[in-house]
Amino acid sequence: MKPKIGVLGSGKGSNLAAVCRKIETGELDAEIGLVISDVKDAGILQLARDQGVPAMWVDPGSQKGGRLSDAAIMEITGQLKNAGVELVVLAGFMKIVRGELLETFSGRMVNIHPSLLPKYKGLAAWKQALEAGESEAGCTVHFVAAGVDSGEIIEQARVPIFDGDTADTVHARIQQQEHELYSRVIGEVLRRLRAGN
Repeated sequence: MKPKIGVLGSGKGSNLAAVCRKIETGELDAEIGLVISDVKDAGILQLARDQGVPAMWVDPGSQKGGRLSDAAIMEITGQLKNAGVELVVLAGFMKIVRGELLETFSGRMVNIHPSLLPKYKGLAAWKQALEAGESEAGCTVHFVAAGVDSGEIIEQARVPIFDGDTADTVHARIQQQEHELYSRVIGEVLRRLRAGN
């Protein structure tokens, strides 16, 4: 049986689309067991359904500061376990992962962030890099830990920032790298998990 991944996302799902393409071409040996969003009408849910992947919305609750309610944490954890998920993949998930969800999938949850961590954590990291006058930006795949955009770095991809670049052009360049890097790293992490390393 192919290893199952569960995807958590809040947006349109461009990274999910890239993962689906890599699965279809055989470059990523996995299947998507479940897609969950905290946003009821998120594009990622429709994208999953179009791919024939189980998809569901979980009410995030009314907690402030990007926090999921305890009920949402329990629901997401339970749904991922019931789906037989081996690795949880965050794809533009705009909520902080904590509690039982983090504990249950400790060492089995990855995220991709649009900066060269540890620089520029948080929202719109490519804008932060551009405004800081950096000569390069990029993206980082890392294991998820309790802090925001923290956790062990697995791999990074770099992109140049050119004179005349805008936030949009830098972001587009980063996304191109994200779509290649994430699937490759997901495959590597799954192989390590299955080997017991």
